[in-house]
Amino acid sequence: MNKWVKKILIAFAGLLGIVLLANFGLNIWLKTQLPNYIKNNTDYKVSYKTLEIDLISGNILSSGISVNSKNPQNVNVIGLQGTIDTLKISRFGIYDALFNKQISSSDLLLAKPNLNIILAKPVDTKTGKKRNPVSFENIRINDGSVTIFKHTKQEFLSIRQLHLFVENLQMTEESVENKLPVVFNKYDIQGKDFFFRPNTMYAVTIHSIKTSNAQMTVDNFRLHPLLTFDQFKRFYPKKSKLFQFEIPKMEFKDIVLKKNKVSLANANFQNPSLTVYTTNAIPEKKSSKPLNFELNLDDIKLNNATVQMMKPDGNKLLFARNLNVDINQLKFDKETASEVIPVGYKSFQFSGKDIVYSNHQNFNVGSMSLSPKNGELRNISVTPNTNDPGKRAMNLKTNLVAFTVNKFEFIDKKLNLDVKDVLIDHLNGTIKAGENKIKKTPKENIVHSILVRKVSLKNSNITYDKGNEPLVFNELNATINDIDIQSKPNNHGHNIKVKDYFLTTKNFAYKTKFYNLSVGLLKLNKNSVQINQFMMKPLVSRAQFIKMIPVERDLYDLKASQITANGNWDLFSQNKFINANNVTIQSADANIFRSKIPNDDPKEKPLYSRMLRSIKIPMVVNNLNLKNSILVYEEDTPKSAGPGKLTFSNFNMNVKNLNSAKTKGKPTRVDIKIDCSFMDQGPLSVNWNFDAANTNDVFNISGRASNLPAAEINPFIRPYLHVTATGTIQEMLFNFKGNPKGLNGTFNLKHKDLKVAILDKNNQQKKGLLTAVANLLVKSDSGNLPQSVTIEDVERDPTKSFFNLFWKGIEQGLKKTLIGINVDKTKEKVENTVAAVKDMKQSVKEVKEQIKAKKDEPKPQSKEKEKKGFLKGIFNKKEKSETE
Repeated sequence: MNKWVKKILIAFAGLLGIVLLANFGLNIWLKTQLPNYIKNNTDYKVSYKTLEIDLISGNILSSGISVNSKNPQNVNVIGLQGTIDTLKISRFGIYDALFNKQISSSDLLLAKPNLNIILAKPVDTKTGKKRNPVSFENIRINDGSVTIFKHTKQEFLSIRQLHLFVENLQMTEESVENKLPVVFNKYDIQGKDFFFRPNTMYAVTIHSIKTSNAQMTVDNFRLHPLLTFDQFKRFYPKKSKLFQFEIPKMEFKDIVLKKNKVSLANANFQNPSLTVYTTNAIPEKKSSKPLNFELNLDDIKLNNATVQMMKPDGNKLLFARNLNVDINQLKFDKETASEVIPVGYKSFQFSGKDIVYSNHQNFNVGSMSLSPKNGELRNISVTPNTNDPGKRAMNLKTNLVAFTVNKFEFIDKKLNLDVKDVLIDHLNGTIKAGENKIKKTPKENIVHSILVRKVSLKNSNITYDKGNEPLVFNELNATINDIDIQSKPNNHGHNIKVKDYFLTTKNFAYKTKFYNLSVGLLKLNKNSVQINQFMMKPLVSRAQFIKMIPVERDLYDLKASQITANGNWDLFSQNKFINANNVTIQSADANIFRSKIPNDDPKEKPLYSRMLRSIKIPMVVNNLNLKNSILVYEEDTPKSAGPGKLTFSNFNMNVKNLNSAKTKGKPTRVDIKIDCSFMDQGPLSVNWNFDAANTNDVFNISGRASNLPAAEINPFIRPYLHVTATGTIQEMLFNFKGNPKGLNGTFNLKHKDLKVAILDKNNQQKKGLLTAVANLLVKSDSGNLPQSVTIEDVERDPTKSFFNLFWKGIEQGLKKTLIGINVDKTKEKVENTVAAVKDMKQSVKEVKEQIKAKKDEPKPQSKEKEKKGFLKGIFNKKEKSETE
């Protein structure tokens, strides 16, 4: 056994001797022959002062090294040029270097290197041919100066006074393709004058970099364009943005560059400044090639940042300063890149001051604070930035906009947002609507659902101006609950629902071309409305109004002490409706003026049943009450000397079941009852009904007037008919049925001592002869039981209103009642009256001749006699007196 041990020891000793001799011989050979061998068998020329190699361990130590590429024009290998004061390599892969042409080592030390490195041309993906990589597990550089060039000889990366320790460094053409010049796991670095040029547009410079306890500090980081903005637009006409970024100081730790992944933690950027220059170019379409890059930033902070975005004309589009951002677990990869927001995060905090966005509006925000759960904006102002009347213009200020978010997420690239509350305080200013109507092409919805549980608008004064017709809300306070916006099933457009709302405003006003509408107090919610001190006052005189209108039109002067309503209605959602139990108008005072001087309006005037059916939404008002009101209607004609006037005082009206015939299960018949005092004298009552759902538009209207002194209608008939009347209308009854073509019915008039007087054109002096003749033809007394007359075939003019047709029925009844019965007795009365007038001989003679001439004529039929009489002219004038 000892014999075998002895033999083994002798063999081991001999082998060791051979290795030592080989190592000694190799060192002699390397010192004398290695430079020539490298020159003849590699792409480099190397010289050195000293060189020691341990063949067993693979350790190499050399000094005074100079290295150059044998063929600097060969772009298929890494080019080297420069000097190294000391080189130390541990566990060098001699076999791989000699036979596989692959350089690898576990540890590399470079002391005072001054190197220019030219990266090999990236691999041709078509051939798939790979370069020979350079791989070091660990590398240490002391006081180095390194410049890396692309294969095009363009400077790619450089750094001076470099002190570096990197674990598992790799530098291959794949890293260049991923825009990472080096990849590694751990590092310790210090250097100055860092330069990095990723492309022909930008360069990155850093004044100094240093690390301490895995914490890196970077001073004066700059990403700056390599060309002017004009050059950028000329050389890159399809690119829409040019960037400039500066960070005086940033700190972070645990940076990892590995393959296509960049990771770092606790990044802190002090006073960064970002400028973006925009062009009018259409942004290039994103490549369909999947993203092969990943960025992970665990806790990133930007302190006191400044951001500005410039328009193509050089003016500022966006400016913000004192921005502070704190983002936890920011992530960017191929999954997040495909989302609407291309980055992921766990949480964030954002704040800033003096934020300005200027497009066709200038938006200014004094301060802003945002997080995933809430936000607050203060001292906001919006001002116009254009004089284009076609665009909407806002001039608004508000102290505060605040909101709280329950949920904010994207599912299948569609927004799902749940907002707990929104508060807007002291919003003041004007919104002016644009004149242009833009037809938008329907686009696919990016919003799936938005729920805003509460919106509060407080202490605001807002004016909405459309077409120079401002709508003014003063002391406006409003609350809207549960605004629900859902995407339509066809994925175009949205359905909107509002659960509840409450609004109050004082001194509400609306100004149009002809009117100023004002309200002392307006209260509105989903179940009630209250309007106090309603007024609608003309802005022009009657003479001005007549000159301004092309066809006949009413001029209104209205007021009411209070208007109230209760029930329920929905005016915001897709399925709008009105269902009111009671609407009450208290103490209204209405004056309606119409001039017959302008041309008639040739448009067809629908009856009220048809007008109700034209309302697009379901509407039902169970009871509409007009109480203790007054209605005055005035009208003039080209020949009248001042307007005629009809007065309806103590006006009370009840309308039952006012509806648009669009609510299933609800009755559609509308019943209207009116009680008032006509001309402040006799009572007048009217019953009127029609069915809003009946397309034949039939109606019934009946009524009674009593104890009306005829003289009370003089203010209406005197100014333009030059007639006055005396006597009493004791009772007038009418009952009409009609449709859009006309009406029929009955009429009954009981009157006493009815006489008329004919005036001259100035309405000053009475024409005695004409007055006498007229009173001979008028039946002055109706008797105790006057006979009803039939009203038939009253034809409607479709360009006139319902009330014009109604008046025609009254007119026919008056003519038939006053002069259509006992015509012979009327003639006899005329003859007796003429014979009795002794002091008017000439007048009597003329009357006798007229009567004699009438006797010689054939006796007319009853209907022909109805056409006679002075009142025919009076009531024909009235056909044009109705309003629409």
